[in-house]
Amino acid sequence: MRVLVVEDEQLLADAVATGLRREAMAVDVVYDGAAALERIGVNDYDVVVLDRDLPLVHGDDVCRKIVELGMPTRVLMLTASGDVSDRVEGLEIGADDYLPKPFAFSELIARVRALGRRTSMPLPPVLERAGIKLDPNRREVFRDGQEVQLAPKEFAVLEVLMRSEGAVVSAEQLLEKAWDENTDPFTNVVRVTVMTLRRKLGEPPVIVTVPGSGYRI
Repeated sequence: MRVLVVEDEQLLADAVATGLRREAMAVDVVYDGAAALERIGVNDYDVVVLDRDLPLVHGDDVCRKIVELGMPTRVLMLTASGDVSDRVEGLEIGADDYLPKPFAFSELIARVRALGRRTSMPLPPVLERAGIKLDPNRREVFRDGQEVQLAPKEFAVLEVLMRSEGAVVSAEQLLEKAWDENTDPFTNVVRVTVMTLRRKLGEPPVIVTVPGSGYRI
């Protein structure tokens, strides 16, 4: 899942991004509304965590632009105000969910994951394929009943492949979904991560390389 965090309080923005990355999400961070509009115009995001009171371009206008463009991106709006009228106004603008500050990080994670599920075709909460069982919420992976310990990026790559339901996923798509925009597009990080993931999942291999196209399970 790829997430854009838009928050002008930099310490909070960076803390949220760090926590989401620990949950195997690819996260980009900006600190004002103008930068958010620039990123949205370049990258495809599953979820935007959007502070409402932003400099340069207000968060309401960022939300309106996402709706105007007809993007599948889901918006979780943050605000320091917990008034019902503010929550209603934010939802009427086009936000998909609303979370007042201060918030519990566990709730933020749950809401981001719930919104991320709504950007694609509905899938069961636990993904199963080729003897692999992956639970995104618990961040657990089992193969043939045996738990497999994965690093966050390995988990993210496996989740993208599992969600494709047998379709081929290109290295570029994996890079876009599992890494943030600071990753060198010419790096071999995808190939290395897939190799490590294959080794951890054991024999027989379940991740198939499709020459010139990508990978599938």
